Amino acid sequence: MLKEKRGIGAFAANLGLRTVLGLPLLLPYHLRIPTVGWLAAHVVAPVAGYRRRVRQNLTLVCPELSPQEVRRLSIQVPDNAGRVLAELYSPKDRIARHATLPLTGPGVAALEQARAAGRPIIAVSGHFGSYDVLRLVFDHQGYNVGGLYRPMRNAYFNRGYVENLKRIASPLFQQGRRGLAEMIRHLRQGNMIALLTDQRDLSGGVPLRFFGRPAYTPLSAAELALKYDALIFCCYGIRQDNGLDFDLVIEEPIAHSDAETMMQAVNDSLEAQVRAHMGQWLWAHNRWNLYGRGHKDNPTPG
Repeated sequence: MLKEKRGIGAFAANLGLRTVLGLPLLLPYHLRIPTVGWLAAHVVAPVAGYRRRVRQNLTLVCPELSPQEVRRLSIQVPDNAGRVLAELYSPKDRIARHATLPLTGPGVAALEQARAAGRPIIAVSGHFGSYDVLRLVFDHQGYNVGGLYRPMRNAYFNRGYVENLKRIASPLFQQGRRGLAEMIRHLRQGNMIALLTDQRDLSGGVPLRFFGRPAYTPLSAAELALKYDALIFCCYGIRQDNGLDFDLVIEEPIAHSDAETMMQAVNDSLEAQVRAHMGQWLWAHNRWNLYGRGHKDNPTPG
């Protein structure tokens, strides 16, 4: 688990980030979201080194991309990340705008049948497009969806972050032993849980393929599905060209087999979506262990 950061430095960092997020809240929603996206891409990302991480990961797994395309994506990726954060801090506006969005895709009928039958459901996605819009719409449509979240290292920022996550939908379960137990109890009762499966997991993951390279992938979603007879659906909130709205895509449930085969199917599904919308995945993640333990550009532990 990440070590929590407190003290003057963490407080100052939280104040700066809250200022970047807070001032645009004075703008109407259709201007607020792109404004924070622009600030993230052109102010925060260069200073924080996010553009460099994006370029390094793209060079590693997509060497066929032109330098011009890599530069474009190094701006588009933090722009999308900034929009996701601005949307999180605009709960009333996004609920009004997005709660009634329709679910689409080949898996919608199976998803509805699973809910009607009281069968446990695991909705998996990645740091792609907007993943929280899925929780919002699931909740609005009557799915009792519980989300697993990883707390932010900055303790001051984490408080507001969790509060806004709860405004979208609840319950929420914090990563850790207690949160895992609560999440499993929720799932066993025939409810839905939402998981992001695209962060590097050296403690319990296995090196499955993602963009043609080994990427340590947690098996927990598939193991839970097999143990509790739950259906796994790959779900995506794909940002539309207007930058404000989303297409919500539910794919056919992953066939039950063994945990590694099932999670490789999840990786393949996410890769296909990312290749179709390259600027909407968080390429700043240390997904392929490009940076070693303790490296200044390593955004995740291990």
